Amino acid sequence: MAEYVVLIFAAIAVLIVAKLLAWPFKQILKLAFNAIGGVILIFLVNTFGATIGITIPFNIITALVAGILGIPGVIILIVIGFIM
Repeated sequence: MAEYVVLIFAAIAVLIVAKLLAWPFKQILKLAFNAIGGVILIFLVNTFGATIGITIPFNIITALVAGILGIPGVIILIVIGFIM
């Protein structure tokens, strides 16, 4: 009987640790997808927007904004480019 109690507690502990480790991985994966989408969108804006004067300089700040915020971040960078 005592072995079953230990086994149940071990299974619960494994589930809790797996849940704790899975959460940061999901956040990192989401950030990676945002970063890839943001970089692709900056590239597209610079490629096709250059004909009408819309460009976004690619540096660490614009990469972080596009990476963290994704598509809305690139839109914000475009708006800031128009303002300045």
